[in-house]
Amino acid sequence: MKKTTLATTLLFLAISLAAQTDDVARLERALFNLPDVSFKRLDDLNGHPQYDLRVRQPLDHKNPAQGYFYQQVRLTHHGFDRPAVMNTQGYYLNLGKNEIEAILDANYLNIEHRFFGPSTPDSLQWQYLTLEQVTADLHHINQLFRQVYEGPWVSTGISKGGQTTIFYRYFYPDDVAVSIPYVAPFNKGLEDTRIYTFLDTVGTAECRKKIQDFQIYILQNREKVLDKLKWFSNGAKLKYEYLGSLEKAFEYTVLEYSFSFWQWGGKCEDIPAPGSDLDAAVEHFLKISDLGFFSDRDITHYATHYYQAGTQMGYYGYNIEPFKKYLTQFKQNPSAVFMPKDANPPPYDNSLNEKADRWLQTRGNNILYIYGAADTWSADRITPSDKVNSKSYILGGKDHGQARIRNMSPAMQADFAAKLREWLGGAAVDMEALKAK
Repeated sequence: MKKTTLATTLLFLAISLAAQTDDVARLERALFNLPDVSFKRLDDLNGHPQYDLRVRQPLDHKNPAQGYFYQQVRLTHHGFDRPAVMNTQGYYLNLGKNEIEAILDANYLNIEHRFFGPSTPDSLQWQYLTLEQVTADLHHINQLFRQVYEGPWVSTGISKGGQTTIFYRYFYPDDVAVSIPYVAPFNKGLEDTRIYTFLDTVGTAECRKKIQDFQIYILQNREKVLDKLKWFSNGAKLKYEYLGSLEKAFEYTVLEYSFSFWQWGGKCEDIPAPGSDLDAAVEHFLKISDLGFFSDRDITHYATHYYQAGTQMGYYGYNIEPFKKYLTQFKQNPSAVFMPKDANPPPYDNSLNEKADRWLQTRGNNILYIYGAADTWSADRITPSDKVNSKSYILGGKDHGQARIRNMSPAMQADFAAKLREWLGGAAVDMEALKAK
């Protein structure tokens, strides 16, 4: 009996291994036959074949004669009979787990954003960094891989990647069956004042006062704090040539404090009281609001992000009214956009946002928005109208990093799963997969 069981088990394993080998061979033949795609096999991920891809993209999709670059994509293969998910990154390629891939057991195309990381041409031509070109990149990838995967398609992304998901759906509404943007702001201008309203009303009045009192306390101790920040900057090798001085970066960091506090789940009980130990106060200050964010290192790192924010996507600024008498660097609200100095950008144009907003409210169906009520970026959220079937899931008390399907209530998860299943034609949605390590 034992010999029979062992033989049966070995036979099953052999058949499974042969089937997997055949599946991989079929996939690699398909990848080889795709135009504009080169690939390299990586180590399997949780038993799933994984590939590093380079997709040849025109700099200008309307005029390919302008040249090409190669976009980095990570493919995880689950099966030819499975749905396909496009993760529309807003920045560099992030290799973290994807919830939609997990609950759908879906083939997963993780796509680096145009002009970030290796997805950048040898000579950066800023005029081709537009949402029209970005979404055309995604459309090209979609059309290529529809030759491989015939199941239902979903696009998703987080934060700026969620914004990219939204604009991708606007420009190419038929590419995917469902769009799932997470914590995606939809800005209404270069200085969206809804941010100020949020910061003036979020949480309790007591907590908001503690935040403002702490910001003022840091500013009142300017010289002592700056002396500590000089040592910190030297140790971290931070420079501030773009802004012109550490002092200006310091004031930006103070103004950013309230935004970051709510975006990343600060706790009111952790805020030092005015007059408390200054070393501890500075340590807390830097933990919540990153001075390095205003250094040459980070401004350069996110240069292409700032170009997009300052030309098409919009962004936010800082309301200096409560702090005017303590500031030396600003007389009016500064912008959080740090435009690359060599970019020669066109003036900011909000017309695309306005057109896309009208479309989302009248024709933007099958979109599942996810937001955290405590996240500063939820101030700029999309609230679908009753003219579309799209739905917004707002997670109470959750910040930018916590507003995820795994943190929804059971009732909210069930509703989300039902919508997704319906719009994907009855595809299996396994919420239990979110618990897997």
